[in-house]
Amino acid sequence: MSPPFSAMSPREYESQDRRIEDTNPDIVWVGLGTPKQDFEAQRLATAGNFFAVAVGAAFDFSAGTKKEAPRWITALGFEWLFRLAAEPKRLWRRYLIGNFVFLYSVIRRGL
Repeated sequence: MSPPFSAMSPREYESQDRRIEDTNPDIVWVGLGTPKQDFEAQRLATAGNFFAVAVGAAFDFSAGTKKEAPRWITALGFEWLFRLAAEPKRLWRRYLIGNFVFLYSVIRRGL
């Protein structure tokens, strides 16, 4: 299922949720882009009787529409840097600001 790009109305959410529940899934994979997919996966997981997983770029990698980092880069923990270099306009805020906000919140809460 592919929801609209615009904000959904309560009626559209109800219809979507009904369609998902009718399939009786064990897992719902959510690939909408960050942060929208994270919020939607959380909403679905609390509303439904299934797991909801935000998958990030996994669908793009599987479809071959985006190139994955070489294994040695991933092994070093620098896949984010590879992705940033591949799509700087789209990802710079997420990686350069978002990661620091995340790290700050982790440190502030005492790891």
